[in-house]
Amino acid sequence: MPIKKILIVDDSPTDRFALMEFLVKQGYNVVTAEDGADGVQKAKAELPDLILMDVVMPGINGYQATRTISREDTTRHIPIFMCTSKDQETDKIWGMRQGANDYLTKPLDLDLLLEKIKALG
Repeated sequence: MPIKKILIVDDSPTDRFALMEFLVKQGYNVVTAEDGADGVQKAKAELPDLILMDVVMPGINGYQATRTISREDTTRHIPIFMCTSKDQETDKIWGMRQGANDYLTKPLDLDLLLEKIKALG
């Protein structure tokens, strides 16, 4: 299934906007969320084809949101890429255990991100 709609979940307005601008220019429909709770709600409402999830956010963090989304019947089919500054191997392992399909560290290599998105579709 080709990726058309992407949900970006990130508490940084700058990161959210820059990633959204890049993906829109690539032809994707982009929805954004400002934190983990908003991300879970938008995942259920929008049913995107892919979620790009930050980890360090106030309230529900990216690990918790990923765990919730990947275990709910209505959203478990949605692939999740963790996109975070947390770059330790243990962070990556933990993210994958929560249900993430991939783990990318910031600053994001946009060419690599695009390759991984295209590989899903």
